[in-house]
Amino acid sequence: MAINQNHLFEDIDGIKCAVVEKNVKQERVDFLRSLLELNGFKVLTIGSQPPKATTTEEVPVIAPSTFTVGVTDVSFNSTNAIFGRLLKTKDGRVVTLAYWLQKEKFSDDTIPYYDSK
Repeated sequence: MAINQNHLFEDIDGIKCAVVEKNVKQERVDFLRSLLELNGFKVLTIGSQPPKATTTEEVPVIAPSTFTVGVTDVSFNSTNAIFGRLLKTKDGRVVTLAYWLQKEKFSDDTIPYYDSK
């Protein structure tokens, strides 16, 4: 059971995972997968549930447009990992919040997050 909303768990393919993000597009999944696998985490994804149909008609099965991303390390918490400076980029820099949110192309850890504009 999660202690709070920032540390959620979900079963993905029968494996208990810490949820990294929910309802993300494929581009975000690719970014998170490469970053987290670089840092030694096993990443699992599953398509997000489509909204429930309000009619009794059959709804055609379509590929999911959003996904849930999780890691098998249930102690993982993205907030703690970012602000605890636990994640690294491929060039060895510390992952910043702006880099995690994909607002910056590279991570500049020389400027503290509270000083950035």
